[in-house]
Amino acid sequence: MSVTAATTRTLWGVGTSRTMRAHWMLAELDLPYERKPITSRSGETLTPEYARLNPSQKIPALQEGDFVLTESAAIVNYLAATYGAAKNLCPPVQPHQRARYDQWCFFCMMELDANTLYVIRKHEDLHAIYGEAPHALQAARDGFARQTRAAVQWLTGNGGGPYVLGDNFSGADILFTTCLNGAIRRKIDLPAALHAYLQTTTARAAYQRALIANQRDLQ
Repeated sequence: MSVTAATTRTLWGVGTSRTMRAHWMLAELDLPYERKPITSRSGETLTPEYARLNPSQKIPALQEGDFVLTESAAIVNYLAATYGAAKNLCPPVQPHQRARYDQWCFFCMMELDANTLYVIRKHEDLHAIYGEAPHALQAARDGFARQTRAAVQWLTGNGGGPYVLGDNFSGADILFTTCLNGAIRRKIDLPAALHAYLQTTTARAAYQRALIANQRDLQ
């Protein structure tokens, strides 16, 4: 499918850090889209309509015409690569810079999101479903703290810029910021350098607009 200005764009999902990522990138790019404010664990992802769209029955999901994309990091990177040139938001092209970008993206999605934050969500927020697992919870919290110390070292070696790749904001910053915010909600202590980083990324106007768009009911 070729994307044109007339292509209908729809984003399904609100209310989570993962849906926030997609709303944020759309806001950074000033792309118009229709919101479908369905939420997780509400039954709305289990409907036949949505299951046909996304068989994994997770949010977010992006529709552009007959093209459907799921997984928040994939949506962020697709939007950046497709529409980001005018906003200097395309993923890097130079091989070493692109490798560093990919490293940050995979680090956020695996070491911070899947391996630690989601373990905490399952066994703390959703313990009635997944069961209590105090040892797994402590290991996840310790693991997140260890990985954030590594992130601070990488940030200090990025050339002094405020973002993970230096001077230019990118999709990797969206992933990293949403993971750090998730840690704060779960009362995980962060190094001072990461609080300073968050002050920069969350002050962006697009972030503020995305916070509103990611709510069930627009204010």
